[in-house]
Amino acid sequence: MNERKKVTLPVLYDKMAQGIPITMITCYDYPMAYLVEEAGIDIVLVGDSLAMTVLGYDSTLPATMDDMIRHSQAVRRGTPNAFLIGDMPYMTYQPSVETAIRNAGRFMAEAACDGVKLEGGREMADRIEAIANAGIPVMGHLGLTPQSASALGGFRVQGRDAERAKRIVEDAKILEEAGTFAILLEMVPDRVCQLITERANIPIISLGSGPHAHGQLLIFHDMFRLYPKFKPRMAKVYGDAGSVILNGLKQYVKEVTEREFPQPENWFTIKDEEYEALLRLLDQ
Repeated sequence: MNERKKVTLPVLYDKMAQGIPITMITCYDYPMAYLVEEAGIDIVLVGDSLAMTVLGYDSTLPATMDDMIRHSQAVRRGTPNAFLIGDMPYMTYQPSVETAIRNAGRFMAEAACDGVKLEGGREMADRIEAIANAGIPVMGHLGLTPQSASALGGFRVQGRDAERAKRIVEDAKILEEAGTFAILLEMVPDRVCQLITERANIPIISLGSGPHAHGQLLIFHDMFRLYPKFKPRMAKVYGDAGSVILNGLKQYVKEVTEREFPQPENWFTIKDEEYEALLRLLDQ
């Protein structure tokens, strides 16, 4: 594994100040995290999207704190130097400020995360302020917030009309004032994202929200075609790993069926004298 310095908040703010785009990716397990570390990604989000991409559910809602903690621990072992964010799952912060602080603390204490992320605008400002005041870096999430997809009318772009766009712009400022260290904008129109970025004093990260943010986020499984149910428009495919794996599995089935696998280099042997000794022992 290449040696690199630990990514910290000052490192991220320095990149923002210099105009160097911040790289961010979701990640869910150790092998994936090892590759992310080797690539030098700045921020790694253990997203509640694992409920869909890893566990096979149709939404993010079934992800639990125990799911998130276990996967965050694995990712931390794979990427010791990225800025690691634990995604707070559904109903682990909405019920109360106390619940929010307690669960945010679990990510820090049990999974060695560097911060947490939660969804929502002004209605979550008190949770964000409380978590930040507890000494836990917290990222906001506006636009398409998957935990609220039902209330938002499904997985669709948010802020295309002036009134809703205005609310997102206002919410971004409210979250910044509440203490977020950064905000993720998901599926927000590019010029709305640009407005927010130009007015912000904290990093703004885009997921399908255009090129004007301080950084970009993609979902690992979307990037490499590892999620079979759909391909989001905002995802760019950097490699068709899904096809590579599928073709390998098909070849494995063929070779086993046709007795082409295994070959001598794929198994282990015992010396003739030891095998003969074994037979004698069994005959006793």
